[in-house]
Amino acid sequence: MKILAVSDEEVPALWDYYVPGRLKDYDLILSCGDLKSEYLSFLVTMARCPLLYVHGNHDEHYETRPPEGCDCIEDKLVIYNGLRILGLGGCRKYHPGAHQYTEQQMRRRIRKLRRSLHRLGGVDLVVTHAPARDLGDSSDPAHIGFEALRELLDQYQPAYLIHGHVHTNYHWDTPRVLSYGNTTIINACERYVLDVPEAEHPAHQHNQLIWKTSK
Repeated sequence: MKILAVSDEEVPALWDYYVPGRLKDYDLILSCGDLKSEYLSFLVTMARCPLLYVHGNHDEHYETRPPEGCDCIEDKLVIYNGLRILGLGGCRKYHPGAHQYTEQQMRRRIRKLRRSLHRLGGVDLVVTHAPARDLGDSSDPAHIGFEALRELLDQYQPAYLIHGHVHTNYHWDTPRVLSYGNTTIINACERYVLDVPEAEHPAHQHNQLIWKTSK
């Protein structure tokens, strides 16, 4: 399965200078936040495949102008083509504003999903806005990662965690890809293309999006 992950900065080649057919090979698009809703709506229209998203800390406008044709997976565990995908957007709370969480609040969000995670036997891919602590984050208050996400990786060992928030041009040594245990961590700033081999899909195959929530 070919996945396009996007975050934080719109890609001119996929919007202003889009060439018809450029998105035809993707099976799924994942947005890690802080992108214009019009951009996501354009991508899902041109790609003809699902687009799943979580919120970044600058996505307050989604409340009044949500991305059309896209599916929010905030605090949800979904299955798409056999791939178990968990969405946890937002960043560490550093000033008043939407989609910001304390460590305690993030742990509470994850705890509410435990029943779904147990029922499905875990998770394959985690979509976040902020990174896990010390795994691609930064030292300033706005870009410190979540310890709670690192604990999630320790417990469930998903194959992938895809995040945004830390722009790759912030520092010359900002990593694009990291390994942590059995998890590949990807910074999706602007865009990143991920090919998930068929062998990595769990046995319970599905041909459509199925919502699995903690309720």
